[in-house]
Amino acid sequence: MTASTQSPTQGPTDGPANVVVILLDSLNRHALGCYGGTEWDTPNLDRFSTRAVRFTNHQTGSLPCIPARHDLLVGAWDFLWKPWGSIELWEEAVTATLRRAGVVTQLITDHPHLFETGGENYHTDFTAWDYERGHESDPWKSRPDTSWIGAPSYGRGHTHYDSSRGYFVGEHDFPGPRTMAAAARWIGEQSPHHRAAGQRFFLWVDEFDPHEPFDTPEPWASMYDDDWRGPNLIWPPYKVGALADATLSPDDARQIRAQYGGKLSMIDHWLGRVMEQLDATNAWDDTAVIICTDHGHYLGEPDVHGRDVWGKPAAPVYRTLGHTPLLVWWPGAVTPGGSCDALTTTADLHATLLDAFGVNAKHRTHGHSLVPLLTGAATEIRKWLLTGVWGREVHLVSNEWRYARGPTGDNAPLSMWSNRWSTMPIGRAPDFKMPPPDARATLDHMPGSTIPVIRQPFQPGDLLPFWAYAQDYETLLFDRTDDPNETHDLSGSAVAVEAEELLRHVLQIVDAPDDQFARLGLS
Repeated sequence: MTASTQSPTQGPTDGPANVVVILLDSLNRHALGCYGGTEWDTPNLDRFSTRAVRFTNHQTGSLPCIPARHDLLVGAWDFLWKPWGSIELWEEAVTATLRRAGVVTQLITDHPHLFETGGENYHTDFTAWDYERGHESDPWKSRPDTSWIGAPSYGRGHTHYDSSRGYFVGEHDFPGPRTMAAAARWIGEQSPHHRAAGQRFFLWVDEFDPHEPFDTPEPWASMYDDDWRGPNLIWPPYKVGALADATLSPDDARQIRAQYGGKLSMIDHWLGRVMEQLDATNAWDDTAVIICTDHGHYLGEPDVHGRDVWGKPAAPVYRTLGHTPLLVWWPGAVTPGGSCDALTTTADLHATLLDAFGVNAKHRTHGHSLVPLLTGAATEIRKWLLTGVWGREVHLVSNEWRYARGPTGDNAPLSMWSNRWSTMPIGRAPDFKMPPPDARATLDHMPGSTIPVIRQPFQPGDLLPFWAYAQDYETLLFDRTDDPNETHDLSGSAVAVEAEELLRHVLQIVDAPDDQFARLGLS
């Protein structure tokens, strides 16, 4: 492996007038028919893929939900510096950049984290935004409909969803269908208006499905497990080895997978409404359409040790979570309906938006535009990428390797760098939050910025995000060419020295905090 400074490749100045991004949360690549999936039906995604360029080597960057959206809207990996939080003072969302350039921007979403502490300013620079209420942690209703019985929570206790769920009378009342219907209306009613007015537009549909709860009405609820009797299991446990310790029975495991499949098929069905409006408005002529996700979701797939993995637990980013789908319709693309094997990541979507609208970011970013790949000007835009969850393994992905580097001892030192203090909010546990900065904090500077940043070191006993608590950290190395299923760990072999040296060099290139070098044993 050879290191690269990864100079950005500049795309052409001409391109689509408008861009539509549809993000489906927790979308498993291997579940889609267009990527070889056969377990569940995804006819509209598959139909779109016959028009789009299908990226086969797309990977996550910062994880989970809000960090991934930071990658997309800000273009900078943040998982090396903080676990979960808002757009920082030294950064600018692409929507602010586009607003300055006169581009109309619209957000349509049912994603509750965008309106909680730590996500509350991602929507503010859109020209307009539409929030469809009631998904997962959204505090939409103050009391439940008493006719709703609920479903097993696997230790989650009463959730906001338990209060909201009884108010969904029919399929059209569920947040996902409402979000897709709103997006279809916007395309049908607003996009022709903006075209007639000579206005370019960016529409971002941030759809939380098929994220849990995997709750759907009939016919979707029993579509893939019609023998099940009892309440549907809509909340997957976040656990490694749930079958081994009897948290789940084999029937439970099958049911959870079936409920994910039902929700995937339901949101695919409603995606068809959006596709119909793109057809009706002839949008394909002047509008790029990108379908992507933030990450996958473990549904019992085995890790390298053969243990079943569920949810997004404190575990390394295996391919189920990290190797994600990306479908792009680009007017004038050289391979519509074909595939692209180039290595790409979520931050590259931010760079693509900048390229499409002819604007530049003011802050330091880590993405590279997909436009040269789409137009045939290049076959590669990067040699490597970083991905991971704050406080856990740091992963280096290249065409050859997936290298996960865990702490060499205790998970220390570990600091958070931010001027917008947050972590993943949990509505039912208001006191479950990271400690605020205290006497240990210092002021430092983020790479590429002169704005002072609060740097808070943590010590044993501090409350951290749940994924940073686990002691099951690992160092793993997989050969992506000879072992695409990630079954053989090569971290103890001689080639691991090469991977370790490349990771050290890459962390130096991105000016990673010295904490990362120390805790990973790379100093």
